[in-house]
Amino acid sequence: MQQLPIIPRREVLRKRKAILKNPLPFHNENFQKYGDSFRINLYGKNNWVFTRSPEAIRHILQKNHRNYHKSALQTQDLAKYVGHGLLTSNGESWRVHRRMIQPAFHKKKLEGLLQIMYKAISAQLQAIEPNAEQDVFPLMGDLAFQVVGQSLFSTDTIHEAMGRLKQITEDNQKMLIKEMRLPYFKWWFWLSGEIKAHLALSSEARHLLDGLVQERIDSKREKEDLLDMLIGARYEDGTPMSRRQLLDEVMILFTAGHETTANALSFTLWLLARHSDIQERIFAEVDKINFEKDNIMVQLAQLPFTRHCLEEAMRLYPPAYFMDRVSLEEDTIGPYTFKKGTVWLMSLYELHRHPDFWKKPEAFDPDRFDVGSTKDFSTHYFPFGAGPRMCVGNNFAMYEMMMVIAVLIREYTLETNDSIKLNPLITLKPKKALIRFNTR
Repeated sequence: MQQLPIIPRREVLRKRKAILKNPLPFHNENFQKYGDSFRINLYGKNNWVFTRSPEAIRHILQKNHRNYHKSALQTQDLAKYVGHGLLTSNGESWRVHRRMIQPAFHKKKLEGLLQIMYKAISAQLQAIEPNAEQDVFPLMGDLAFQVVGQSLFSTDTIHEAMGRLKQITEDNQKMLIKEMRLPYFKWWFWLSGEIKAHLALSSEARHLLDGLVQERIDSKREKEDLLDMLIGARYEDGTPMSRRQLLDEVMILFTAGHETTANALSFTLWLLARHSDIQERIFAEVDKINFEKDNIMVQLAQLPFTRHCLEEAMRLYPPAYFMDRVSLEEDTIGPYTFKKGTVWLMSLYELHRHPDFWKKPEAFDPDRFDVGSTKDFSTHYFPFGAGPRMCVGNNFAMYEMMMVIAVLIREYTLETNDSIKLNPLITLKPKKALIRFNTR
């Protein structure tokens, strides 16, 4: 590991304000300067390795995944706000709960949720102002949150509760970003009471969700939604999850389930608004689709180009733009040996734009994902992660996004004269995405 280029701690501290605002230029500058991997020594003993090497990423996420756990960034810092669920747990706890929850997201189970998802999407898209420019990011945020809420609770009476939960989620994420990018000030965040105030918000969110869960249990009604599937999940000895664990999983479904989808949809719509020719190809595909009358799963299978557009948007703007892992034991990757406790920060944003692996990497070209393409992207394309910890809700998210694009393009043509500015927080967000929706 000593052979890897190292960025001095003083340089990181000198650029701390710029890194807090947006770390992507710092990442890109150093990848361009030092190659696909470099390291930072922040605390003397702990070495942080930044990489965009597909070989290293596949080794960590797939080939030797048992030697790599999620770091304290997620298992402690994020977990204190959202609980210890699939996203924030490691080891046996993760494996047990993954086995319990995975069946809820199998395609057969999701087929029963598609009508619920479609109704929520249709209701939220009523907020579009025809023939007027508006920022689609908050619109997509509200939509994705309501879709997750409806898929979990199957009721129209939760809009107010979902609005409050969304606000708490966003406020806590801003606090977490400060902790992650300014780790040397964490003592002050505790001392000043900032972290305590945000933990109180998390308690409020859990209390709100606990009330909704109790209403379902008291009703003694089965609705075949995600909450029913979670309540019905059983450990190997036949016992259900504790209420605390159930709330942890629900909290994480809201946090991860709405945010990445809202981000990907916003970027996709902005990219489509800049490419009228691609919109028309989608329109030709979706014009014959009727989600209200026909089997939605069958209809979605007839939208391959729509799917390619989403895949290409997530290449350019992956919602999970970086992933972290920490090594449990010494390991060798390529020509380098890395000691136990090495923290890895894997940049999917940089990998997805790496000129060695992508032809015209800055271009929006959905056709590169056509099944007839001779290029295999599985070695360097990870929008939902990879390996055993690949996002459990990837099919849920893709079906939701395909429905949104299909409904919108069938009704509107999209235009934009606006550039887009990135806001890299826990996930990659746009600061705003101004689009004009012209009725067809």
